[in-house]
Amino acid sequence: MNMIQNAKDQILHLTVASYEKAAAAGLLPQGVSVTPSVEIPKDTANGDYTTTYCLAAAKAMGKNPREVAGILRENMLLDGTYFTSVEIAGPGFLNFRLGDKWFADTVACIEDEGADYGCNDMLKGKKYMVEFVSANPTGPMHMGNARGGVLGDTLASVLQKSGAQVWREFYVNDAGNQIEKFARSLEARYFQLIKGEDAVAFPEDGYHGDDIRELARLFYEKEGDKYLDCDEQSRHDALAQFGLQHNIPRMRSDLERYGIRYDQWFFESSLHESGYVADSVKELTEKGYTYEKDGALWLKTGQIIAENLKKAGKSDEDIAKLELKDDVLRRANGFYTYFAADIAYHRNKFAVRGFDKVINIWGADHHGHVARLKGAMDALGLNGTERLDIVLMQLVKLVQDGEVVRMSKRTGKAVSLTDLLDMVPVDACRYFFNAKPETQMEFDLGLAVREDSENPVYYVQYAHARICTLLKALAAEGYTVPAARDVDLSVLSDDTEKALIKELAHYSVVVRLAARDYDPSFINRYLTELAAAFHKFYNACRIKGEREDVLLARLKLADTARAVLKNGMTLIGCSAPEKM
Repeated sequence: MNMIQNAKDQILHLTVASYEKAAAAGLLPQGVSVTPSVEIPKDTANGDYTTTYCLAAAKAMGKNPREVAGILRENMLLDGTYFTSVEIAGPGFLNFRLGDKWFADTVACIEDEGADYGCNDMLKGKKYMVEFVSANPTGPMHMGNARGGVLGDTLASVLQKSGAQVWREFYVNDAGNQIEKFARSLEARYFQLIKGEDAVAFPEDGYHGDDIRELARLFYEKEGDKYLDCDEQSRHDALAQFGLQHNIPRMRSDLERYGIRYDQWFFESSLHESGYVADSVKELTEKGYTYEKDGALWLKTGQIIAENLKKAGKSDEDIAKLELKDDVLRRANGFYTYFAADIAYHRNKFAVRGFDKVINIWGADHHGHVARLKGAMDALGLNGTERLDIVLMQLVKLVQDGEVVRMSKRTGKAVSLTDLLDMVPVDACRYFFNAKPETQMEFDLGLAVREDSENPVYYVQYAHARICTLLKALAAEGYTVPAARDVDLSVLSDDTEKALIKELAHYSVVVRLAARDYDPSFINRYLTELAAAFHKFYNACRIKGEREDVLLARLKLADTARAVLKNGMTLIGCSAPEKM
């Protein structure tokens, strides 16, 4: 339940009912229909909610907005509602003040919904896929994968909270040029182990990491020189498969350590082996979107994007400035490009598996690929413009003591996800990386392990642990958390108590916003604000030693804050510790 929306809906109902009563009495003209806004004012000293109804309707009524406001106020009945008073402000705003019923109902609602508090049906009946990380399986996962993992996983959770059926997927690029390069790199290291490092040149464009040396060593220990004199293709296939069989399970275990599990690991190779890549290219050809040049098959990417831009209202002159280019789908040697496979993969998501919406989490360096892929889906008749959404995330800088960290002290190599999780707790990694996707971020390694209020994850977790400690202490004195119906919440009259309940009510709104904007960082900011509201309440309002009705009401409020803090932390994949 969304108690904020309930309050807004009730204001609209009260205002319309007041107008109809006044119109029936001849005080206002009949037949006026408006849809005004109801908002929470920045300064709640003048009221908890305000509506622009009188401003919106005054012209049609032929009256001054303040005059309309006065008539509506006189004809408004607040008995039994969430509000105790309505006041006129400024040019004709109606400001409403919340009463005890709304505060009590909010606490009761959170109690009733429990772990489901914050759920909504905004996306009910919709089938979503979130594809994220999809790191190249030829080496360790890096910092960009660490950020993308959290953003994708948390976004998927937020969408689920909003009613969507969500599928998490990792796309394994186990085919194409990068796998051939992977095989050649392993081959060179394998030959060097047998013939000596100086006897075999390493390919300049190969993968130079120590992980390649280690994989080659493991392959040699298993196979010996068995693949030294066999045909190149058999050797490359064996090396690539051996490397992938080691790397992919390692990626799985690293991500599971990070709290991330997928519904499916989808292999690019399956698209080639099934003929689906060739079939997708054939479909584009039959629709007239390909042509041959220099022995290769090209997609009319420029034409497709230009057509979409025209539909969006762009002028021919503006489109010409973009210098749009076409893309190769099948090279002259007969091999399909990565773009062709990507088109087939996304066609599979829509045409075969029937997802209503597909969301990909990509690094910002892939921004040029967005319009091309959406356009290809449009060309296939799959409405990629509307159904395919790309969340672009900016780079991450690791910082320690004010200096940018590029290498792991342990390994002397670029910092990988494994290195990061060895240095920083998973909760801190998830909380820090769940930042606004489009902003560049600095991950402060020192801050992430600090145990004070400067560390945002510690600050939020401490609020939860503080409440759990309080509950345990009061339980030792014989006080247990009462049900909402068994406590008089009207005694919660302090400003910090009311502010805390208002903050608790915002959780449902925040989850909807996070899902709507594909921005799960809304949850982080909310948790920090909720923790702050709790600490203010706790410091201002004594619980132990108060008279029993006040003690029980405040105990109930504290426990309600604990429940919502836990819901939010669980949603972003962090723990809610009971002691710290």
